[in-house]
Amino acid sequence: MITRLFILMNRTMEGFVADTMAIVLWMEKRKMPRNAKSLFTKAERNEVILHIPAMVLVEIGYLSERKRIEITLQDAITYLNKHPILIDAIDIELIRNAFEIKDIPELHDRLIAASGRICGYPVITNDPKIVASKFVSTVWD
Repeated sequence: MITRLFILMNRTMEGFVADTMAIVLWMEKRKMPRNAKSLFTKAERNEVILHIPAMVLVEIGYLSERKRIEITLQDAITYLNKHPILIDAIDIELIRNAFEIKDIPELHDRLIAASGRICGYPVITNDPKIVASKFVSTVWD
């Protein structure tokens, strides 16, 4: 609820929602398009609002346990605590919105897309299913 109040109070600032691979690529300093990189840089400088859905943290923890990514859940938490980035909780509104998104088959991706839908912000992603969704807008290149 605090996050949504913050959004309403700061509607003059441009905002974005990051998906799991966007933040992983950024934190691991792996290759990603200049536009996506610049959004993370701007978020760190508090020039844009950046939301990270709680589901992203769940996926980072899972992928880290499976040794599929280099960063750990603690790395992500430390990064998020260091920068003015908002965490979107999984709540009833998010769940309801996720189940209205019928063109993204994977539940985790629906929850991430639902954060963008609720905020009215584009999702930073290269996931083809989210990019193709009629329920959210996306940015990457």
